[in-house]
Parts: sequence; structure tokens; C-alpha cells
Amino acid sequence: MKKIIIVLIIILFITISCKKDIVKEPKILVEREVMVNIIYDLSILEAMKSQTMGVQNSYPKATLFIKKKYKIDSLTFAQNTQYYAQDIKEYKKMYEEVKERLLADSEKANGGKKQSVDLEEGIVK
Repeated sequence: MKKIIIVLIIILFITISCKKDIVKEPKILVEREVMVNIIYDLSILEAMKSQTMGVQNSYPKATLFIKKKYKIDSLTFAQNTQYYAQDIKEYKKMYEEVKERLLADSEKANGGKKQSVDLEEGIVK
């Protein structure tokens, strides 16, 4: 009898712990495409900041720019990031889309010359 109760408790624990939505949907849900755009903009702003160390004050702070452009606050952004990150496969797809856009922009800036990315090193060649 004790073994049956222990097995039932273990099964109950496993089913509860395997629940799909770990993080509840935020009150203000940012659409997936808008979230991809936010990640893209943050990537551009952070790249600009790291490439121009001497003139960082002339560029807008990334968080202030995002707040103004998308009319969201930092809490909404953090909650949406957590929400989308709970599904790691979908979150990875979002970042792949951002990477493709960045590579396309880089290609345009280089006169159509294709760029290759060394994923191990994180270097664009």
C-alpha cells in the first residue's frame, strides 16, 4: 500500500512539474513580431555602442530608445522576455530571424558581399 501511494505521489509530481507554461502570460503581451523587432533594435544599438566607445553619449541609451519607440516599460519588456524564453525552441527561432536580418543589413552595407559567421568564435568574417 505504501509503495502504491509513493508511486502515485511521484507520478503526480512529474505531471505537475512537466506543465508547459511555467511563466504566465503577461498582462501586456507584446506580439512575437514586435518582440523580434525589439531584439533586433537592441542588437543594433548595442553594436553601435560597442563600436564607438569615444562617442557613446551621442547615441541614445538602448532602453530609453526601446521604451519610446515601442511604448513599453522595462517591466513589460522583462515579463515578455521571460514569457517567450520559456519555449526555448521558439525563442531560438526568434534570434535566428534577428541574425538573418543583421546579416542581410551587413550584406547591404558591404555592397552585396556575403558575410559568413563563425558561430564558435562569434565573429563575422
